[in-house]
Amino acid sequence: MERLNGTGSSEFILMGITDRPELQAPLFGLFLIIYVISVVGNVGMIILTKMDSKLQTPMYFFLRHLAFTDLGYSTTVGPKMLVNFVEDQNIISYYSCAMQLAFFLVFIISEIFILSAMSYDRYVAICNPLLYPVIMSQRVCWVLVAIPYVYSTFVSLLVTVKLFNLSFCGYRVISHFYCDSLPLLSLLCSNTHEVEMIILILAGFDLIFSLLIVLVSYLLILVSILRMSSAEGRHKAFSTCGSHLTVVTVFYGTLLFMYVQPESSHSFDTDKVASILYTLIIPMLNPLIYSLRNKDVKCALHRVWKKSGNLFY
Repeated sequence: MERLNGTGSSEFILMGITDRPELQAPLFGLFLIIYVISVVGNVGMIILTKMDSKLQTPMYFFLRHLAFTDLGYSTTVGPKMLVNFVEDQNIISYYSCAMQLAFFLVFIISEIFILSAMSYDRYVAICNPLLYPVIMSQRVCWVLVAIPYVYSTFVSLLVTVKLFNLSFCGYRVISHFYCDSLPLLSLLCSNTHEVEMIILILAGFDLIFSLLIVLVSYLLILVSILRMSSAEGRHKAFSTCGSHLTVVTVFYGTLLFMYVQPESSHSFDTDKVASILYTLIIPMLNPLIYSLRNKDVKCALHRVWKKSGNLFY
């Protein structure tokens, strides 16, 4: 309890990932490497899909925004978590906590619906290839990413304002490594029924609606692939959506594990493990998955490397 004495009423204490001192240095090194790989991979993907002429298609337009949201929420959480490994008191101010929650919600909700838009893009590419350039026009692509950004900003402001307008109890110890809505709810002294219902309804809508789009898109894709007569055509169709399907499976699997687990087995420790996966590990894996499994990205990387080598010499 001595750690609490130095904190004022406008501050929170983040418990972090572990309270074992011997693990602080190894975990700092591990998560620093993960975060650096994530930043380099996602920034590289944004630059590559923006500059390479072969990657100016709707698929890579969405991939660029996926990399942007990955970079956004990992950076919202990662640096503060790394600082907390080397500080004696893991303190975050009241307003910094509110901002961290707000930005995290903006990026994570945007990513959910951008993944859905990517599923729809793959459906159109495989099931309606002749109409693909017309259906997935530049204007449509911008609408499909603008709506998630606007909607996620609205949800983020609604939840953050509702949550931080309520009264917190004296000991503001957050059993997490960042300011998330569920740990913050447990610190409220006010009536939390309204904000709990808002969070539950919005989280349920976001997960169910976005996952429904993904499932319907891939069901129609599967039906279309099974109708193809040639094995080569089926293999090409599978390869065009393999990377996205891998990313979707990992991302939604983690979210469903965290939010749909039974109340009896729900704990902040399991939340921490799931949160590490989708705030740090997944943003690191996504650019690697698209780089290793995507021929176009590998060829673009080769062209950029070759051009940079020619300029150097």
